[in-house]
Amino acid sequence: MSIAVYIILMALVTYLIRMLPFTLMRKQIKSRFLKSFLYYVPYAVLSAMTVPAIFYSTGNYITAAVGTATALILAYLKKPLIVVALCAAATAFLTALFV
Repeated sequence: MSIAVYIILMALVTYLIRMLPFTLMRKQIKSRFLKSFLYYVPYAVLSAMTVPAIFYSTGNYITAAVGTATALILAYLKKPLIVVALCAAATAFLTALFV
C-alpha cells in the first residue's frame, strides 16, 4: 500500500477515536463511579506511558532511578517543572559518568 493510504487510514482512526465519545454520550454522566473513573483515567494513562519510558531512556536502571528520585524530591518540594526536569536530567547524566 502507498504511504497516502496509511496516512488517510491513521487520520480516520484518530478522528473516530475522538469523535465517538461526543456522538455516543450526549447526556451528562450521572453515575458517581463512572465520573470518578473517568477523572483518573488521564493520570493513569500518563503514568503508564511515562514510567517505563523513564527507566528505558538511559539504558541503565541506576541512573534512571537516581534521576527519578531527584525529580520526585524536587516535585515534593514544589519546585517549578523546568527546575525538576533539568535537575533530574543533570543528576542522571552525572550518575552515568560515575557508574
